Amino acid sequence: MRELSTQIITLFRQWATTAEQGLPGKDPTKFDPDHAIRTWIIQVGIIICTANLLALGLKKLRQPKVIAEVLGGIILGPTAFGQIPGFTQHIFPQESRSYLNLVATIGLCLFLFLVGLEIDAGVIKRNARLSATVALAGMIVPFVIGAGIAVPIYNHFIHESVEFTHFLLFTGVAYSITAFPVLCRILTELKLLDTTVGIVVLSAGVGNDIIGWVLLALSVALVNAGNASTALYILLVSIGWTVFILFPVRWAMKWLARETGSIESGPSVFFMTATIIVLFGSSFFTDYIGVHAIFGAFLAGLVVPREGGLAIALTEKLEDMVSIIFLPLYFTLSGLSTDLTLLNDPSTWGFTIAIIFTAFIGKFGGCILAARYLAGFNWREASTIGSLMSCKGLVELIVLNVGLSAGILSPRVFSMFVLEALVLTFITTPLVTWLYPPRYRVRTSATGANFNNLADGEAGGRKSQPRSRDGKYYKTRFTVVLDKFEHLSGMMALTQLVNPSVLVSAWGEEQHARQPSSISIKSFTQKASQVIVEAIRVMELSDRVSAVMKSSAAEVILRSDPLLSAFRMFGALNDIKIVPSLAVVKQAELAYSVVEHAKNNDSDMIMIPWLPPVHDPYESVVRHSMMQTAPPTPGIKSPTTPNPFDMLFKSGAPSHHEASASIMHSQFVRAIFSQATTDVALYVDQSTFDTAVNSAQHLFVPFFGGPDDRATLELVMQLCENPRVTATIIRFHKRDADEPDVAITSPKFSQEVNALTVASNNPEYPDTYYGQATTESRLQSDTADNILWAKYSQLPRRNRRRSSLAPNDASSSKTGSSKSSFEARVEFKEIGSHAPLNAAINEAMAFAPIQPHEEEEEEDEEGGERDHDVVDKIGDAVPGLGNKKRRGHNKGRLVIMTGRSRRLAMQDHQRELKDVMDGCGQLGPEVRKALGDVACAFVAAGVGSGIVVLQAATRGSFE
Repeated sequence: MRELSTQIITLFRQWATTAEQGLPGKDPTKFDPDHAIRTWIIQVGIIICTANLLALGLKKLRQPKVIAEVLGGIILGPTAFGQIPGFTQHIFPQESRSYLNLVATIGLCLFLFLVGLEIDAGVIKRNARLSATVALAGMIVPFVIGAGIAVPIYNHFIHESVEFTHFLLFTGVAYSITAFPVLCRILTELKLLDTTVGIVVLSAGVGNDIIGWVLLALSVALVNAGNASTALYILLVSIGWTVFILFPVRWAMKWLARETGSIESGPSVFFMTATIIVLFGSSFFTDYIGVHAIFGAFLAGLVVPREGGLAIALTEKLEDMVSIIFLPLYFTLSGLSTDLTLLNDPSTWGFTIAIIFTAFIGKFGGCILAARYLAGFNWREASTIGSLMSCKGLVELIVLNVGLSAGILSPRVFSMFVLEALVLTFITTPLVTWLYPPRYRVRTSATGANFNNLADGEAGGRKSQPRSRDGKYYKTRFTVVLDKFEHLSGMMALTQLVNPSVLVSAWGEEQHARQPSSISIKSFTQKASQVIVEAIRVMELSDRVSAVMKSSAAEVILRSDPLLSAFRMFGALNDIKIVPSLAVVKQAELAYSVVEHAKNNDSDMIMIPWLPPVHDPYESVVRHSMMQTAPPTPGIKSPTTPNPFDMLFKSGAPSHHEASASIMHSQFVRAIFSQATTDVALYVDQSTFDTAVNSAQHLFVPFFGGPDDRATLELVMQLCENPRVTATIIRFHKRDADEPDVAITSPKFSQEVNALTVASNNPEYPDTYYGQATTESRLQSDTADNILWAKYSQLPRRNRRRSSLAPNDASSSKTGSSKSSFEARVEFKEIGSHAPLNAAINEAMAFAPIQPHEEEEEEDEEGGERDHDVVDKIGDAVPGLGNKKRRGHNKGRLVIMTGRSRRLAMQDHQRELKDVMDGCGQLGPEVRKALGDVACAFVAAGVGSGIVVLQAATRGSFE
């Protein structure tokens, strides 16, 4: 034991000896000018962690991140942690603040450059008449009030060495400034950018911001000037530099952007280099002549070209470093100078409350009066404008820090104004939410004058829709969700399926030559021209400035976004009317935004994509060679079919990043299903590289019952009016295991019930009954299934009866010919099976398109016996499957159409689905929650080029 203790003591002595050389034992927080990076890294780590922890909590209150950054600085300053003995001396020693200040000032210049990029002068030009009055009133009235309260504050708290005119000027600027960057984010988060209020506030905020920075530059010039002549000289030089930047430099930047291809392809390296040189060169000059460097950086941001989204692309390259590191450093320095413990007497608190009250009244009162009496807004809208314009945020904090560094503001007055800026910024969002709820918002129209508008929820009644042959409404308006480029192919396939104008011209000419008076051609062409597709491009609103810029520059994004451009071209080539729109919202509000868009545009159906299939080029080559040597077994998923769920839900495939992204998309899909008040169609793309080239499509509909299956049947009957679409609709009945699987003859329904329900014009009974799954509700749903099935499955029989009763009626023969051609494309069938999912999969496999290599193999096998040793791995084999002949030669692409059936499902498929997945591959619970059991079975089996999962309209209640 003595030897062990001796060794331990020796080790401790060695550890203490090496402490002087910088190894363990030395205080890592001790500031060393030769190794300042150590202290700087510790400071940055603490600042970033504190700011982000506070931001997580304040985000729940819908507060901007700047509040968290300022509060973090105050907490790390003398107000809170500075009271801990030794904290400030170790973490933020006075000797290290010059290094911290240098980095923060560089970051502030970059941030003001981004603010300049964010400002679009075109917004002011488009709304100059209304916004100018609000902007001027929002500057003049607060400036006068600020100048008035500056007198008692100067007398009580400011030293006599500070000139009163300088203090008055800084106080007036602090009162009249509006935080434009924070204002943009609030407008975006509250979805006010496309409202009349949002447009006026955005335009007024731009003008207010520009005037505010000019006044700040003037104030700094007056402070730094020793006399009036020097101040005039600085002012004239500043004006000259501004003119030089705004005209010659701006023209040069535009020319350089075009020459380097930066407008078309994003900022090149050379253009980025030139931009950074202009940024810091302008900052150096304005700082050298006596105006703060941030004014030069702001000017540099104004001259970057806006064409082609160049300003947004430039912002994306710079914003992360600025927002993550530089800005928190600057606001921490501001917090280190803020000592709320100085507000320690009633007089000080009285002045603080007066500053908060008068600052709000000045902005709010000036803007509300201008908006009400000069711009013509009502009191509610004018109050909202006043509340938004009173937002101070980080811009006032920059003004205050400039005043503090210039010696105009004392630490106590600085702390009072910082508290005022925090309070006014904090109350902006809740106040606007209370004053201007969605039901009162007035949104601008897409065309016409600036304020030719319509209030939310005031849309008139729905225009008359074309009716189908059976009196049902014909779906003509579809909302297509576009979020990622890899989902585009699936949305194109689904849009082509629901649009009746596909190939209508060629088909119409051919049929017209045969039968010039064809009623089917005329009605079909008329319906095709009335279909409208609302393409909504959804983007996530992140904490980045560029996300806010995209939202405010919606027109530019709609014209230049590659995803929308590709979809518009697809629509033009297929005679589809595409109406694009943009939604930039938070991830949690994406589904709500889509549902509201569909509701406001009176959409008949929302169409959303599922995860696309993953194609590995190397694996594709290997699998193709395998297909050529061994034909796929009927009922077993082909190894060449990439399952779109492999990357997420099957074992061993996904990386953590892919799985996380897929889970988020699954939650997005489920949120739309749960909130939608209209029909929703989810498209699962299962296409492969070797999919047969055929524009015709064959729809396979497994009908099990329930509201979703009924809606699917109605949609399929509409789609089959397209002459290139055929359908096989099979109703499956579950039988006991000891009963044989047989085809069922359609049951006879009483004429009274048939006439009562089919001819009824009451849309509430029974198809829209989605109550709790009680015995009564299930009986009603089952009755609705029987009636709807009888209605469509007996159409061919009734048409043949009509044609036999009136053989000499010319009009009847035309109509009968049209209908018979339609009915010939739709096949109805009923099957009873103890394994209905297996039966459905096997029936669908019979319609799968036969690939070229499969045709060659069938030719080789003609006259010979097929391999009877192949084992069917999809659950329990259905009798007769091995002898079932493939009928997919001329049917085209096989698309499975099925209901989601998460509500009032008439059959329970859980056990059978488990057997299917055991034979084909496992799918996780997220898939079943999103798609339902029937669709999951087809996905696991890899049947069909695509699967459409339909949910009937609900009242938007959550699952």
